[in-house]
Amino acid sequence: MIYASVGTLRGIEEAESSPPPANNFNEAPREQNGFLTALEKRTLHWMVERIPPWINSDHLTALSFLAMIFAGVSYSLSASHSKYLYAASVCIIVNWFGDSLDGTLARYRNKLRPRYGFYVDHILDTFSTFFLLGGLAISGYMSPQVAGLLLIAYLMLCIQVYLATYAIGKFKMSFAWFGPTELRLLLIIGNFALLSNPQITILGYPVLLFDLGSAAGIVIITVILVLSSVTNIAFLYKKEKIAN
Repeated sequence: MIYASVGTLRGIEEAESSPPPANNFNEAPREQNGFLTALEKRTLHWMVERIPPWINSDHLTALSFLAMIFAGVSYSLSASHSKYLYAASVCIIVNWFGDSLDGTLARYRNKLRPRYGFYVDHILDTFSTFFLLGGLAISGYMSPQVAGLLLIAYLMLCIQVYLATYAIGKFKMSFAWFGPTELRLLLIIGNFALLSNPQITILGYPVLLFDLGSAAGIVIITVILVLSSVTNIAFLYKKEKIAN
């Protein structure tokens, strides 16, 4: 009886520590309500039908990651020549192409690897954001302190999203009509604005344009993070409330 109990406990521990088989994995549904989402989906569906057979999702994921590394390099080089901002914008577009199309291609060809895809996509997004903001901090168009705070705020929001995906089963990709695609577009628009005037004057003090935009982004991310955390905690508390 004792041996049976020990064996049962070991079996439970092994089951809890082992990942579920891939065919038993239920991918969390995505919630994406950006103002460009409908147009983006139509564009991706048109593009995915024209991707050559020898290109697969891994190629597109690698392309998006390399594009963001080169975007960071382009920003760092723009410290000496502003024309590198054009290169950064092109790299951001290439990043959108690879990052948005890799999952769409996998679904279109019915070659899904949901756990692998989710993990790889988002760990590479983490490194990509580091390279991007690192390049901006070097460029002089954004203060290193502001870049660091924006990176922290972004990573904190990512932690909240990933925890909610696991605990609640919904993967929220956009907030207040803004998602990754809309943010890329804002960044490209900002690049062109930098070419004309990288600074603005507020109350007689010069302020970097990207510092001002990043400060607003930090505030918005913080508000979203707090509201989402409170909402999710309340939802999980009610869902798993233990009767006294």
